[in-house]
Amino acid sequence: MTLLRHHDFRLLWTTQTLGQFGAHFSRVGLPLVAILALDATAFEAGLLATFQTVAFLVVGLPAGAWVDRRRKRPVMIVANLGRGLLLAWVPVAAYLGVLSLTQLYVVALGVSVGTLLFETAYVSYLPLLLERGQLVEGNAKLESTRSVAQVGGPTLGGYLIQWLGAPLAVLTVAGGYLTSAVVLCRIRMRESVPARGTDRHLVREIRQGLSFVFGHRSLRALAVSGALFNLGVFVTGTAVVVLLAQQLRIAPGTVGLWFAVGGLGGLVGAFLVRRVSARIGPGPAVWVGMAVAGVSGLVVPLADADWRLWLAGAGNALVSTGLVINNVNSMAIRQQLCPQELQGRMNATIRFLIFGAMPIGSFLGGFLGERVGLREALWVGAGLSLVAVLPVYFSPLRTMRGDPGDDDPGTDRSSTRPGRRERRRDPDGVGSR
Repeated sequence: MTLLRHHDFRLLWTTQTLGQFGAHFSRVGLPLVAILALDATAFEAGLLATFQTVAFLVVGLPAGAWVDRRRKRPVMIVANLGRGLLLAWVPVAAYLGVLSLTQLYVVALGVSVGTLLFETAYVSYLPLLLERGQLVEGNAKLESTRSVAQVGGPTLGGYLIQWLGAPLAVLTVAGGYLTSAVVLCRIRMRESVPARGTDRHLVREIRQGLSFVFGHRSLRALAVSGALFNLGVFVTGTAVVVLLAQQLRIAPGTVGLWFAVGGLGGLVGAFLVRRVSARIGPGPAVWVGMAVAGVSGLVVPLADADWRLWLAGAGNALVSTGLVINNVNSMAIRQQLCPQELQGRMNATIRFLIFGAMPIGSFLGGFLGERVGLREALWVGAGLSLVAVLPVYFSPLRTMRGDPGDDDPGTDRSSTRPGRRERRRDPDGVGSR
């Protein structure tokens, strides 16, 4: 429970929680705005979902190199301000009677860029804020709030859309992002300005990130596995929203509740992750978590307007359980295997692959849903997520039971561990680095 007494971590945790609620609301809420307020088709809803994550595919790599050159906290503040202001336009446009799908696409694209910058910066910021031995606990707490947001975001969003109307409900998410920007300003730890080399070049730095990830067997396996899983889960996620809201005529509040049931599984995963990691090791926990998620996802395509709706919800919950166990251990392994000066580029490279698969999956889900059928699209997504376990199973991660720097074959500990950071004590006794 030591991190609960860490002032700066509590503030980062708070702003990440607000951001996660906003993200999980938006991924369900914006397509519902399009479907309910603008009569969007399955393809149009899929295209909107694509725009919500496309920045990771288009500018993910240069964003990592750009973030490495800057202090991380100001980047996060600007990203949250931008996301809040963009989403605030949706209810304004609806009130003025000018809201259109094109405007939703533009808002979704802008929010996607803000999410990319925030996610890249905060993952690189955490190793500066915490000691090496605190990373698993810190990532577990951050993943637990992601799981809470998976429960509360869609549920609250669904009922707010049902009670207030789709556009006005988006205003609550905008307020959350703006509040999180204010919270970030209260973090006490001040970063030093990243050293500027005389030969810094954006393309060269992008290549360094790519070379580091693809030249490392464990990091390469994590990236490929995550990309395959996200490709499948976003095919499924796009198709299932349209299936429930349009084809099965499920009420928006119930749609949100269905996603919330899935999020409950994430809470279970957050509760179990430290025990699982301690018992079998971080590497085996990665592939076991992915296997649980992949197998459980085979139940989701069975969803229908009867008891099978909640059978599919239970399967979705187990997907979340396995995914949280996978994510927490994957994140800690990545942070410990990478030197601090490459954290932004490494994270951006992996997120380029993992998150870059999201818009492709969303587009594919909408395309398949309209061309061959929504349920068929769900089976394609489930199959892709299932095979995602193979890259991590057939890698050094399968036997990585101790410190990643010790157990990973061929790893040069002097070049892969984050550099030591000098600590200062502020007047309140909070460590500053």
